[in-house]
Amino acid sequence: MSDHYYSRRPTVPSDPKSLNVHLNGRAYQFQSDRGVFSKQGIDFGTRLLIETFVMPDVQGAVADIGCGYGPIGTVVAAEHPERNVWMTDVNERAVELAVKNAGAHQVENVTVVQGNLLEAIQQPCAAILSNPPIRAGKKVVHTLFEQAYESLVAGGELWIVMQKKQGAPSAQDKLASLYQDVQVVAQDKGYKIIVAKKIDC
Repeated sequence: MSDHYYSRRPTVPSDPKSLNVHLNGRAYQFQSDRGVFSKQGIDFGTRLLIETFVMPDVQGAVADIGCGYGPIGTVVAAEHPERNVWMTDVNERAVELAVKNAGAHQVENVTVVQGNLLEAIQQPCAAILSNPPIRAGKKVVHTLFEQAYESLVAGGELWIVMQKKQGAPSAQDKLASLYQDVQVVAQDKGYKIIVAKKIDC
């Protein structure tokens, strides 16, 4: 069986790659590798999520779930140094890369941990961002939505990116069953940025 980016310990041989990208008007250099999500470059959905995200006006940490090699969490941490940013992934190679990438950009408000979905997040969150692991299956994605609701403070928001063909409509239905306010705030090239807001405590 071949490795997936959601494997805990990828066995595919390492082949590091350096990625030079511009996000929100700033230059970043990320180290990527085989066995992690979007190893060849920042995928369109991740870029759209980064460039659309607006920090909620509530107190709390930020979590990047399924962080891969760390572009979302690193950019959010660089732009919001006043926030504690958690980055987590089940993939140990991705976690190692995220640690290196956060360190290379000198963001000191980041904690990177290996874990499944939100199990390792140890603070209430104002925002949770994810390009969710669609290939891991609907059950995993829906569990992410449920755990995120429990981890958010009142007024906190879950930001996700999904393609229509990969189940965005059913994801919206699941989110609507959990959250009080669910909106599509951006759409481009078949991708949707969906924001689910927790209003109740």
